[in-house]
Amino acid sequence: MRIIAGKIGGQLFKAPRGRRTHPMSDRIKGAIFNSLGNIEGLSVLDAFAGSGSLSYESVSRGASLVVAVESDKRAIKIIKDNIEKLRIENTCKIIHANVSSWSSNNKEQTFDIVIADPPYDNLRVEILQKLTRHIKDDGYYILSWPVGTDLPKLEGITLEEVKQYSGAQIAYYTK
Repeated sequence: MRIIAGKIGGQLFKAPRGRRTHPMSDRIKGAIFNSLGNIEGLSVLDAFAGSGSLSYESVSRGASLVVAVESDKRAIKIIKDNIEKLRIENTCKIIHANVSSWSSNNKEQTFDIVIADPPYDNLRVEILQKLTRHIKDDGYYILSWPVGTDLPKLEGITLEEVKQYSGAQIAYYTK
């Protein structure tokens, strides 16, 4: 896998093997960051970090702080190794936790951008709703959701746009 663009664009990184994580394709990842535009100096929460791909891309494109939350032990090890290899330890923080528990224990922490790419085999709307508390005013919430499934109704944020790709739809919300 690789980082698409930015100051460490082109760098390769490892991803966990197996089906527990589903790394986002370069096409979808590129579309998300092109839609967001300049994220220089912004903070990002990468919920359900998986491979960490969205975290690395955020740092590469200028995010000042990225917090990646992941529960899978194998994925955590690989993300830590990638953060070290890419030399982004000062900007990208990995947290080994269940996203719901992390959210409950960090209620006051907010971000300019919250990205949620939950496991498609365990979609829990209540956790996605809980994550909306972490969006700063005028912030963005990006949700990856399986195609052919209705998007969840999330309170407190406004759905701005939905883009469909093979296998995934990306919903863009604002607060």
